Amino acid sequence: MSNKHKPFEHPKWSYPANIYEVNLRQYTLEGTFDAFGKHLPRLKDMGVKILWFMPVTPISELGKLGTLGSYYAVKDYTAINPEFGTMDDFKKLVNEAHELDFKVIIDWVADHSGNDHPWTVDNPEYYCYDANNELHHPHGWSDVAQLNYENPQLREAMIEAMKFWIKECDIDGYRCDMAHLVPLDFWIQAKKKLSKYKDNLFWLAECEKPTYHAVFDATYTWRWMHASEEFYHGRMNLHALLTVLYKSVTEFPYDGFRTYFTSNHDENSWNGTEFEKYGDAAMLMAVFSCTWNGIPMIYSGQEMPNKKRLKFFEKDPIEWNGKFELHDFYKTLLLLHSSSRCLRPGDPNILTKIVSHPDDHQVFAFARRNGDDQVLVILNFSPAEMNFQVKSIHGVFRNVFGGRDINFDMEDHAYLKPWDYLVFEKLPMFTERI
Repeated sequence: MSNKHKPFEHPKWSYPANIYEVNLRQYTLEGTFDAFGKHLPRLKDMGVKILWFMPVTPISELGKLGTLGSYYAVKDYTAINPEFGTMDDFKKLVNEAHELDFKVIIDWVADHSGNDHPWTVDNPEYYCYDANNELHHPHGWSDVAQLNYENPQLREAMIEAMKFWIKECDIDGYRCDMAHLVPLDFWIQAKKKLSKYKDNLFWLAECEKPTYHAVFDATYTWRWMHASEEFYHGRMNLHALLTVLYKSVTEFPYDGFRTYFTSNHDENSWNGTEFEKYGDAAMLMAVFSCTWNGIPMIYSGQEMPNKKRLKFFEKDPIEWNGKFELHDFYKTLLLLHSSSRCLRPGDPNILTKIVSHPDDHQVFAFARRNGDDQVLVILNFSPAEMNFQVKSIHGVFRNVFGGRDINFDMEDHAYLKPWDYLVFEKLPMFTERI
């Protein structure tokens, strides 16, 4: 594993954190800041720490896709989409969130703007152009125009726009859309300047490049997510799946945060819900996301659970039924992640030990330890019942999802139903070395 340290320190508050992605348009029938604010107490009870809002900026009209357009076609970097309310409404929501000890990060789209952003007229030199001297639409996205990071004035303007949200709204960081499409040296430049205005900002990159940990606290785990879907649908065995995982561990800095998730706005809308992707293994994959070395992320509605694909360019509200059937499931995992020192991401003091054997073709089990804290996770990656022999684990453990305590000095087997998961926390008085 790389021993290269980050030039920037993670905010101390981010180590026990998790991320909840807010799709404001679809969250409520109203689709407003005020309507979402009513859900804050419920999300706090569930253990959510960071609220990530998809872009709250106005959407360009020129080339707009669908009825409402894409959040990611930004018309103005320092204004509010009237669909959601006013700037004062957003400031009020951020204040309410801070009072409940949430952190708030906003989506930042730096690679491109919408086609009718004022810069296209006032500062045409900020953009890239095609052979016909027309605005270049990157990656086949017809509703946006490519920004030119060879232009130093653009860089300064973009940083000023980012600063606006710190100074005016007191946000706590950024989720940077397609961060790898923007030069790394820009992000370094931006973070150095913006840290002068708030020194504990959290930076989440939608990218999977190890070098981007030079700036970003956390990066995505696309390869793991796609590989785990391939595994569930029978196109990969467990050994191959774990090879993807181990490769990620060795390629990325040990002190960098990796973000694990089973759904987000792109996955839900374009590739399917977590139940379409993982079927009976959806909960198992969520358990992994909250217990492996990383920072877990949950998408709007997963706690219900929402089982429909949400339309991207149209109004298509989550159909809340008031039951929140997975609230306690996620609450258990999120509170364990935030309270246990052995589940902190990017902490070199934590020992992660693989408990399962390579010959265990259906079970992946691991123990994580930091001092006296220890968590044991056993995952049945198969549609068959399983009696798994637990080796080299000692002491009495509590099943965090309920049930009886187990003394692994006296019994060495754990029963798992198909696609089942067991998560144990060691009782302090029995803590020993693993």
